[in-house]
Amino acid sequence: MTAAQLSLFQQAPTLPSATKARLPIPPAPAHIAHHVIQFSGGAGSALSAIRVAERVDTQSMTLLIANTQVEDADLWRFSRDVSDFIGVPLTVVADGRDPWQLFHDVRYLGNNHVAVCTKHLKQIPCRHWMEEHAPPHNSIVYVGIEPTSKDRPRHESITRNWAPWNVEYPLLEGPDRTKDELLDELRTLGIKPPRLYELGFKHNNCGGGCVRAGQSQWKHLLETFPDRYAYAEHQEGQIRTYLQKDVSILKRQRNGVTRPLTLAELRREQEEKLA
Repeated sequence: MTAAQLSLFQQAPTLPSATKARLPIPPAPAHIAHHVIQFSGGAGSALSAIRVAERVDTQSMTLLIANTQVEDADLWRFSRDVSDFIGVPLTVVADGRDPWQLFHDVRYLGNNHVAVCTKHLKQIPCRHWMEEHAPPHNSIVYVGIEPTSKDRPRHESITRNWAPWNVEYPLLEGPDRTKDELLDELRTLGIKPPRLYELGFKHNNCGGGCVRAGQSQWKHLLETFPDRYAYAEHQEGQIRTYLQKDVSILKRQRNGVTRPLTLAELRREQEEKLA
């Protein structure tokens, strides 16, 4: 990435030592040596980490987060705040590529149906760390699925994908809750939520420009961070030229027919509406 491109995002910083834990800590089960939080920098994984810290020795916890190279700067501020709150330093893993470099290498443009970036930039680096540091026989993986009727069913496929590790979902133990309720809990604890939530984004990932997002979020990105949208539009165009295919992140369906919808076309439509 060029210097100008790097200015759009902030890389994972050198992380200071965590402060002393401020929560009551009962002993961890004798047979579990590693409690690993798959920490995304979002509200769900943050509250899951706090739940786990309330019932195990934080010395046996790991906040494992993958650096995709395109996260909003405030994700790292929020991650440090959660790390300091529970007294567990962040463990950052990285493939080293950003999503666009990955799409070029695998010759495939990620989209809502197939997000190769999630696999290569998050799942594989985290799994490699687990294989080296947290053997399945004495480790538990914690995933911060949010307690909504829409998200709850995801746990079955996640459990299968994480085998042979045991997986727990701390937030699914209670009733359904909205995103606003989860954010309010963080505020009550004195933790300022990530700014992407405050700006109207549903998730705190990829700086708001996630390929799994729909048209409404990309329109919101165009309005909120036009520089990031322009960068994504340019990169999508580069991939289209490189692959010599009519591919796009987004799709449009009308009268039963689905076709590619490029970020350039979506931007022009929005500009025409404003004009």
